[in-house]
Amino acid sequence: MRRERRITQVFVELADTLVDDFEVVDFLRTLAEVSVELLDVDAAGLMLADEDGVLRVMASSEDQAELLELFELQQDEGPCPECFRTGTPVVNVGLRRWPDFAAAAAAGGYFTAHALPLRLRQQVIGALNLFRTSTEPLGEEDVALGQALADIATIGLLHERRVRGQQVLAEQLQHALNSRILIEQAKGMLAERVGLSPAAAFTAMRSHARGTGQRLSAVAQGVLDGSLETSELQAH
Repeated sequence: MRRERRITQVFVELADTLVDDFEVVDFLRTLAEVSVELLDVDAAGLMLADEDGVLRVMASSEDQAELLELFELQQDEGPCPECFRTGTPVVNVGLRRWPDFAAAAAAGGYFTAHALPLRLRQQVIGALNLFRTSTEPLGEEDVALGQALADIATIGLLHERRVRGQQVLAEQLQHALNSRILIEQAKGMLAERVGLSPAAAFTAMRSHARGTGQRLSAVAQGVLDGSLETSELQAH
């Protein structure tokens, strides 16, 4: 499929997910995966600020990228924290600017990293991280498309805010963060119980949620409290 056609298809698919029962964590994970599919990058992740203005990891396309994002937050260095503070894209900047982050990125197999802001009017509410195993610069078209995907993430957050009737942005973001914690706990429990990788465990829960018309957080709760049998997840 030609890239232009796939881009159009992806934007339509993402718009179709914005139904009344859509869930932010699932939506952002899909965006991270789509970013890897459409852009010349090897991994992607999204961070949002909580009610105290502290960045939190919300979604990653793969486990290694999530570890690197967590490192950024722990050390408060790297393209994403800088992008969040300045509100401007951090693209094609040598990782030597952040020596500790550069070493951690190289250990994970990434040699370039970029960050694009999620903006709500004049407020920056998070950032899209893009990681590459190549040292080549990210092209202008990929940067523009990446920013469009970051803007879609913001639109999704605005939509969920309207659906839930939440007037305070911080309240909405905190709710999404709480859902992510629940999902991460269930993902870890399922991975250990069945012998799956964390990524495969997440995919199993998401497939079950979509196949049964449930919210991902409800499936996660079922895993944690034992009301959802492992065999039911494997059936999807």
